[in-house]
Amino acid sequence: MNAFPKDHQAPTTLDALNAWVAEVARLTQPARIQWCDGSDSEYAELIAEMQADGTLLPLNADTHPGSWLHRSDPEDVARVEHLTFVCTSDRDDAGPNNHWMSPADAHAKMDELFAGCMRGRTLYVVPYCMGPIDSPLARCGVEITDSAYVVANMRIMTRMGAAALARIEREGRLHDSGLHNSVFVRGLHSIGELDPDRRFIMHFPEELAIKSYGSGYGGNALLGKKCHALRIASHQARKEGWLAEHMLIVGIENPQGEIHYIAAAFPSACGKTNLAMLIPPQSYREKGWKVWTVGDDICWMRPGADGRLYAINPEAGFFGVAPGTSAQSNPNALESVQSNTIFTNVGVTDDNQPWWEGLDDRVPAKDWQGRDYDKANGPAAHPNSRFTVSARQCPSYSSHAEDPQGVPISAIVFGGRRASLVPLVFEARDWTHGVLIGASMGSETTAAATGAVGVMRRDPMAMKPFCGYNFADYFAHWLSFDKPGANLPKVFHVNWFRKGDDGKFLWPGFGDNMRVIEWMVGRVKGEVGAVDTLIGALPQAEHVNLDGVELSPEARDKLFGFDPDGWRGEFEDIGTFLSGFGPRMPRALLEEHQSKAAAA
Repeated sequence: MNAFPKDHQAPTTLDALNAWVAEVARLTQPARIQWCDGSDSEYAELIAEMQADGTLLPLNADTHPGSWLHRSDPEDVARVEHLTFVCTSDRDDAGPNNHWMSPADAHAKMDELFAGCMRGRTLYVVPYCMGPIDSPLARCGVEITDSAYVVANMRIMTRMGAAALARIEREGRLHDSGLHNSVFVRGLHSIGELDPDRRFIMHFPEELAIKSYGSGYGGNALLGKKCHALRIASHQARKEGWLAEHMLIVGIENPQGEIHYIAAAFPSACGKTNLAMLIPPQSYREKGWKVWTVGDDICWMRPGADGRLYAINPEAGFFGVAPGTSAQSNPNALESVQSNTIFTNVGVTDDNQPWWEGLDDRVPAKDWQGRDYDKANGPAAHPNSRFTVSARQCPSYSSHAEDPQGVPISAIVFGGRRASLVPLVFEARDWTHGVLIGASMGSETTAAATGAVGVMRRDPMAMKPFCGYNFADYFAHWLSFDKPGANLPKVFHVNWFRKGDDGKFLWPGFGDNMRVIEWMVGRVKGEVGAVDTLIGALPQAEHVNLDGVELSPEARDKLFGFDPDGWRGEFEDIGTFLSGFGPRMPRALLEEHQSKAAAA
């Protein structure tokens, strides 16, 4: 067939982009090509098409206007880490933290799958910008997909359409003139046959390219998200001198009107969205404390002229985990999704409202597969069910979230699910120690990835599934920011999930996490105390505002205590983990660990 079906009109004069679209069209052989402009009318047409073919089901228009339900294939509900590859010329550049395939083999494998896969379908060309359109920290991409569901979600999650295309054209001309170091990321996606045995995601960081086949699930199909914003961007960031991280960004405003921005890394489904949209306890609100949401998942940071790190949220929306989201756990998230939201794999009530476990006490009528609800079939909503909604709908959305220069970061927080050993919060002594804390953080696995749930695994900086190159080189890149003139953030580690001997959580969490954040802000300003220990500076219970929080003696001991014997074994395990990255591991990090292990 012709490269361009007769109804195709390319709205760009950028030769490289047109040539690539033509090449993909020849390979995939679509019935038609549609360049997406991001307009309201285009979105309405996409929604109407998906409603007609059953891809989207309307929800209660009175309670959730403009909102829709999508039910994915039951075998296509989470990331496929075991089928996700980083394809670099040198295998060691991908590192032991990634599955590797040579670029030539990966292209051949994927092109065989893509051959003719869009026959009878529409090929959508989706230009998008990760980050505010006018931000020097932003980077652009183009996703080609045969999924209208992907297009609709990309419109919410990125700055998608005509403005992004204009920036791509502008940067393309500058790149051809040798005046700019950025070109657009090329992402090719097809839902294929949704066959789990033919489902792969290939990343080509040296080419700034992504190929994903056989999945319609969010992170596998919305290529601007984890694929671009983390795996490819982390490679770009190392090359260009910045950081692309799996972190929320939140602004903490104290009663004096000062705002301290915090970037925090947690593995998926471990509370990032809850912290990003935190509502302080009433006693804090009465004193004038406020929390401002910049982002809930991804953070791009770059050193500013004053030596501080400045961050943007490259996303424009939230792709949040629904189960557990409630008026008690996250009122801001719940208010955000009352309209104009795409829900994926949730249940519905008898009056067609979205429902998931933890939302309220109602009994759903249908489960996430469309069956009459029967608790014998499992939960009504899939544990990894999602909502996609514009960040602007969040009541706590920061007025500085679109600042082109980003927001200055005062503190970086690492954390995960640890039922034992790890205290509520501690502070790193310096940047190198902070990098070690991030490199060795561990968490119990959740439903966001395929595989067993509840297994403790090391997840450095919450980037284990997302770092696009060798972790040893990644740690070295982090260490490189500590240089003359740098004014780096303080580094902390938190654990909201410590349990007592009865298996119950010791810390109330949610809004009360503000008490820990207040201590962090106090440490940033040099105004509150801590006790020095081998693992870092720990607050005592009296250093944290616990007014109104009832903690048992066991809770106080485990939340604010340090167990030398337990940490001796932890340091041994950390050493084994770090040694797995071989001779590329930076000496400074190994020496930092060895000094802690020797003193344990």
